[in-house]
Amino acid sequence: MGLKEKIESAFRDLISALQVARLYPDWHPQFKKSVEKAYSSIREVLEEKKELVIGIVGEELAFEKEIFFDLSRNVRPAILYLKQRGIERIEILREFNQEELSEFISFLVAPKEELKKEAQEELALRGVKNISAGKIRVSSGTAADIQVEKAISHLSIYEESLKTVGESLEAILNEKEIDRLGLQLAVTGVMENLLGRYQELLNFATLKRYDLKTFSHLLNVSILSMYFSSRLGFAKDEMLDVGIAALFHDIGKSYISRKVIRKPGRLTEEEFTVIKSHALLGAEIMLKYTGSLGILPVVVCFEHHIKYDLSGYPKTHFYGRPHIASLVVSTCDYYDALSQRRGYKADYPPEIVYGMMQREKGATFDPVLLDEFFKLIGVWPVGTLVALSDGRIGVVREENDDDPFRPTIEVIAPADKRERIDLKGQKDGLKIEHSLNPLTEGKDYLALI
Repeated sequence: MGLKEKIESAFRDLISALQVARLYPDWHPQFKKSVEKAYSSIREVLEEKKELVIGIVGEELAFEKEIFFDLSRNVRPAILYLKQRGIERIEILREFNQEELSEFISFLVAPKEELKKEAQEELALRGVKNISAGKIRVSSGTAADIQVEKAISHLSIYEESLKTVGESLEAILNEKEIDRLGLQLAVTGVMENLLGRYQELLNFATLKRYDLKTFSHLLNVSILSMYFSSRLGFAKDEMLDVGIAALFHDIGKSYISRKVIRKPGRLTEEEFTVIKSHALLGAEIMLKYTGSLGILPVVVCFEHHIKYDLSGYPKTHFYGRPHIASLVVSTCDYYDALSQRRGYKADYPPEIVYGMMQREKGATFDPVLLDEFFKLIGVWPVGTLVALSDGRIGVVREENDDDPFRPTIEVIAPADKRERIDLKGQKDGLKIEHSLNPLTEGKDYLALI
């Protein structure tokens, strides 16, 4: 069992013990059995970590940078119960014992009126010295608290932005007015807080399994497009315009999905033609919103499938090169579509995505822009788990602009060989062999990042 599974098991068994304690008194065999199981699970984690810090913000359980979405959904009543008790953070030190755990769980289920002191004072009176509970305190400066708070903060911004994006898209699909200011503020918030975190956001979209999968793709494309625009030297207001245009580049496809693709039965030839014309349809839809969103969304809707060499669609006569915003968005759209796990396809490893896009250089993609894109994002984006040629496992920490195949990585396994390495400066041939999918072969290493 990998560390992530051990941590999830410890979370699950601790929550289970809490639930048992709400049903049985502390002398009951069921209570003692549940505490013993939780103690055993937590002890396994603490053989590898000095402390186990459980963060609860919103309705999610987190350990360091890892957010346990599925588990959080399954134990939501217990999470809400802890939040009602003012518990957002539980820290268990390696020195704890089973008696302390039993007392701690008894404290969590004790009637509020019986508790006369603050949580830590109450725990001290019960002889609990190696377990603490309370609010997440970033000001405390502890690395665990800061990591949990940052992870949840970024997720919160992403989810709120996704909600606003969804509302705006729904309004346009229903031919209603949109909250222009609210949309601009949401995109500005994304621009100020989430640029450069594409890999982290891609994991959010994958693990969270949003119902509005298309909306998460559009938000990711918007974030990536603004990040790319910043690399190209766009001013802040220009980056914002590109980000908003990216949000609506596939509005025609969303409209068709609602009207045609979801219909029961076989599609007619006319309906197939409509599907292929989503770029033109999107431009027509966005023409109604030029007063609030400007002309760029219309341009990007129309051009994002034309391709750099004009071999795409819609077919036009006497048409020059697509607008640079369209080329930026189409590059980011293509990259995100290949990188995301969908219901109808697996996600491609980053090195495969790189190869696929290089084959379209000069045809689908502007050669100069494509080179700049991979200087920014790298073959393996920051945060990617990778297997090295010497058998070690690492995580990409920084790109090298002049060599996207040789980023700076941090070795995370084996634990006794942790170090930071700039692969560009290596003379011994050390290189990245391939990436590790965080949902499959890489999941055991996530807790080490």
